[in-house]
Amino acid sequence: MDLHVATKWETAVLAGGPADGLRMQVAGRPSVLQVTYPCQVENPADGVQVAALYVYRRQLGAHSEPLTYGYDSASP
Repeated sequence: MDLHVATKWETAVLAGGPADGLRMQVAGRPSVLQVTYPCQVENPADGVQVAALYVYRRQLGAHSEPLTYGYDSASP
């Protein structure tokens, strides 16, 4: 069994939402990507951090690069 399988990276682009137009490399064609942005916290308690979470879903039927992920405004 060969455990040294080459990872195939593909270009992906985010469409809509706060990260519109962001391009990246993904492996394995994930169905969902999440984008986080740090939030400013007033008087944080012992290292507490808050991040806004945005979900992008892969548009099905794409057979060539770039893969497109659309913003899911109903998530999470």
